[in-house]
Amino acid sequence: MRHQTKKNTLSKAQDQRDALLRSLATELFTHDEIKTTMSRAKALKPYAEGLITLAKKGDLNSRRQAAKFIYDKELEKFINPETGEIFDEKSEDKKIVPVTVLRKLFSVIGKKYAQRNGGYTRIYRLPARRGDATDMALIQLV
Repeated sequence: MRHQTKKNTLSKAQDQRDALLRSLATELFTHDEIKTTMSRAKALKPYAEGLITLAKKGDLNSRRQAAKFIYDKELEKFINPETGEIFDEKSEDKKIVPVTVLRKLFSVIGKKYAQRNGGYTRIYRLPARRGDATDMALIQLV
């Protein structure tokens, strides 16, 4: 019997679904909120919350596991790895490195939710999309 194996397939093959969730999670961690369809937001919620749980652990193995599930693209800012401060421009007197999505996840987001026991994302319903009347949603980090 296949009990508790139901998942939202999003009408896509597994490789396409994995790539879609990976890119949605990357954009969620980059911008802290994204606007997408309701079904994609519902599928993204457990995916993103699992990555935040890995970020709360903060060890090397968790970092390697999380790197498999997001695109580690560089953002246009710089970060101090020890304090988690984010700067717009690079200065010579401080030890700062370019911000990537993985660094932001572990340095900023993981520390932000260190005392929280789950429920890191929130989904708001938006009006239907005008072209095809699809239910839209805003998913954001709490």
